[in-house]
Amino acid sequence: MNKPLTPDSQGTSTRPYLIRALHDWCTDNGFTPYVAVFVDASVQVPMEYVKNNEIVLNVGFEATTALKLGNDFIEFKARFGGTAREIVVPVDHVVAIYARENGQGMAFPVPTGAAGGATEEAATSTGAPLRGLRLASTDNEATVGDEDGAPADPPEPNGPSGARPTLKRVK
Repeated sequence: MNKPLTPDSQGTSTRPYLIRALHDWCTDNGFTPYVAVFVDASVQVPMEYVKNNEIVLNVGFEATTALKLGNDFIEFKARFGGTAREIVVPVDHVVAIYARENGQGMAFPVPTGAAGGATEEAATSTGAPLRGLRLASTDNEATVGDEDGAPADPPEPNGPSGARPTLKRVK
């Protein structure tokens, strides 16, 4: 018989389970799973790609090697600028997971005691979006805003035409 949960026995965090579920959903539907990560000293990522203590990582199987979505850490190897890097992200530092193609996903509170004085309680009690993160805007684009919730500057265009680069299969 299951013992009823008391306030002291809430169980483990649901965050790693939700991350795995949304990663599976993205993969099953042919979407590219991205995670937005709050970066501090406990996160092992290429710091040259970190902006405003955040980094967005492609955690699709095509972009990673040896991906482990554990209960405490997300670990994998990936190439950044052609250089293989070992990535280690504490699960509680994942602030969102979403599909690149349509922005559908889920946001999580920033870690308690995060830099800048933002805590989970303070951020959620105001009713404002955490760190300006919006996963599904009206035009279905995922955007990350600045501290006051204003949208961030648009990303730099990729390539001379501004279109996303594509791969062409040559036989």
